[in-house]
Amino acid sequence: MQLTSENYYSREANREYMSVSQFKDFVGTYGRLGCEFTALEKIEERWEDEKSTALMVGSYVDSYFEGTLAKFKAENPSLFKKDGGLKAEYVKADEIIARIERDEYFMKYMSGQKQVIMTGELFGAKWKIKIDSYIPDVAIVDLKVMSSITELKWVKDLGYLDFVRYWGYDIQGAIYQEIVRQNTGKKLPFYIAGATKEKEPDIRIIHVTDNYLQEALSVVEANTPRILSLKSGELEPDRCELCDCCRHTRVLTRPISIMDLTAGI
Repeated sequence: MQLTSENYYSREANREYMSVSQFKDFVGTYGRLGCEFTALEKIEERWEDEKSTALMVGSYVDSYFEGTLAKFKAENPSLFKKDGGLKAEYVKADEIIARIERDEYFMKYMSGQKQVIMTGELFGAKWKIKIDSYIPDVAIVDLKVMSSITELKWVKDLGYLDFVRYWGYDIQGAIYQEIVRQNTGKKLPFYIAGATKEKEPDIRIIHVTDNYLQEALSVVEANTPRILSLKSGELEPDRCELCDCCRHTRVLTRPISIMDLTAGI
């Protein structure tokens, strides 16, 4: 299947290819629980996660730098108040864009080719990627809009983690770097162009170094065989029983024990 911007997110493409978001749907990250059942439901378009305001703000900023903001606004009337003005969250998104654009160094990283699609093979699976800003022979850049760049997240048994590892962006970098290498022969550095939604937006260019990417790639290698077996129907998916999809589809067959209420602690 030849991927284009029109069919990249289609059911056929998601069946044939793995993507970073699909991998994280199956496996999860430190910051978000994975669910095999929900991941398969999403591939088959029987379930769609609700689009949070945080996600929509990120998409708003992404679409601006892609040159598709007018289309994004037309497709999402929920961005607007009854009087036709933008809701406060998207006024803030415009402020973030303005802050980014007045920083020459940040804009250098955003100057690459936009939304570049590449495919490759990793650990027996076909993969697809879409790069926010691809600077040939120089860098792979992904734009992220977040609440804070410097806030650390506590993870049991690990301690405090930076946002990159907490949300699995190291996994994204590892896959992007390898797929670009397969297509070009060049192993390029992976950067996150980060901007925050704080009162005064913070902006940083973060280099996710290769030692973190190699560690993340080993996580992908360890989990890919099971995901392929789930996608092919060879294995039945586990249900997390905690996400919205599992709640929506739950069919009761027996009581649970009071001990089950604390089983995940």
